[in-house]
Amino acid sequence: MEGSWRDVLAVLVILAQLTASGSSYQIIEGPQNVTVLKDSEAHFNCTVTHGWKLLMWTLNQMVVLSLTTQGPIITNNRFTYASYNSTDSFISELIIHDVQPSDSGSVQCSLQNSHGFGSAFLSVQVMGTLNIPSNNLIVTEGEPCNVTCYAVGWTSLPDISWELEVPVSHSSYNSFLEPGNFMRVLSVLDLTPLGNGTLTCVAELKDLQASKSLTVNLTVVQPPPDSIGEEGPALPTWAIILLAVAFSLLLILIIVLIIIFCCCCASRREKEESTYQNEIRKSANMRTNKADPETKLKSGKENYGYSSDEAKAAQTASLPPKSAEVSLPEKRSSSLPYQNKETEWGSSEMLRDAHTHRQAGTSIRPILSQCSPVNTLHPGSTERSTHGMVDAERSKVHNNLKNQEGVDDMAAACGA
Repeated sequence: MEGSWRDVLAVLVILAQLTASGSSYQIIEGPQNVTVLKDSEAHFNCTVTHGWKLLMWTLNQMVVLSLTTQGPIITNNRFTYASYNSTDSFISELIIHDVQPSDSGSVQCSLQNSHGFGSAFLSVQVMGTLNIPSNNLIVTEGEPCNVTCYAVGWTSLPDISWELEVPVSHSSYNSFLEPGNFMRVLSVLDLTPLGNGTLTCVAELKDLQASKSLTVNLTVVQPPPDSIGEEGPALPTWAIILLAVAFSLLLILIIVLIIIFCCCCASRREKEESTYQNEIRKSANMRTNKADPETKLKSGKENYGYSSDEAKAAQTASLPPKSAEVSLPEKRSSSLPYQNKETEWGSSEMLRDAHTHRQAGTSIRPILSQCSPVNTLHPGSTERSTHGMVDAERSKVHNNLKNQEGVDDMAAACGA
């Protein structure tokens, strides 16, 4: 309420002075543009000639301070003044305390009965905050690392730099706007630390020569023993998958080769066993055929006194050779006119068999003992009696041969 009465009083005073005096004065130099930080003070100067009666200051077209020759008219304690006199001019200073972003705008200085005025612009800057994710950083000695500093809430984007109080082998940083948020600035510091120390992120507004900083501690630890002597980074995931697939295929191939090898070995073993069984079977058949003394009788017309060359060779090989030769006594017989042809055929066949045994080195004594020196027939014998004698002689020779083969087999067994 008191402020409103003051405003009304100031307006009335100004109107009264304007009507009382009609002389004109001029502004020598008006105020200059000012940029200040929030919560700070802003100062504007206006230089006029002597003889002025009323001087007014406005902010965004609102009177915030009035000066008369009797003294100032103050409507708001945030707006104060200071004055300076010289030989040819008067300087009025407007002071704005606790400047807020809402104070940004046009500031004007004007005189009564004067159409001229001086104006300037007030810019209020806001310093935001700095943020580093961790206040205490722990890194490995000799390994590259990075630290990020965020500048948030700054009206004018600051310039960010780093101050390093730590021994490093390499360091660099880069500042840029955060994608999607043009009111946020990022600065990334890359370094390779060699010892403990501090890192300081500094944000500066160069127009105001104002800055803000944030410091964090950096602790360096020794690398673990397992990492000493490692050769390069680990394999990427795609390389590990490729190696796993290759080893799986190789394992499958080895298993297939082992199966094929086992099948081949089993087949070969079966063939060898089959061949061996065939040989055994063949050998058994040969022994059976060799031990069988069958004389291959097929009909009653076989010559029982004949022995094949193969049988003779087998008998000769099984018995030791005999040096003694059996000489046949020369027997003569008078040919009888009534001796028939069958008797002559039987006698000649037995002699031929005897001769064959003598050449083979075997004894013919059993054969000859069964044969009569001369087969004679009395006159008047019938043809039936002649056939009977021939058959009897054949039976004796056949029995003697079988007995001789038995003796030879026994001798061969004893010799073996």
